[in-house]
Amino acid sequence: MKHSEFWNALDEVFGSAYGRSLAQDLVLSALGTTASEALDKGQSPRDVWHALADDMELSDAQRWVFREDRKERRSV
Repeated sequence: MKHSEFWNALDEVFGSAYGRSLAQDLVLSALGTTASEALDKGQSPRDVWHALADDMELSDAQRWVFREDRKERRSV
């Protein structure tokens, strides 16, 4: 997962404003830091995404949204 895929998935699942708020404010239990801080420190975007998905109890469809083609999601 690339950084851009992380941010796209965050926007897709939570919406732009709420997703950015979660990244800035929610301390992830598995990492002991926020998503933004973890990414800034060099943590893998995939690890940060899965920690966020665990804490927010995302469904499998939401958890793996970054693997879907964005163009296909728009056409459905």
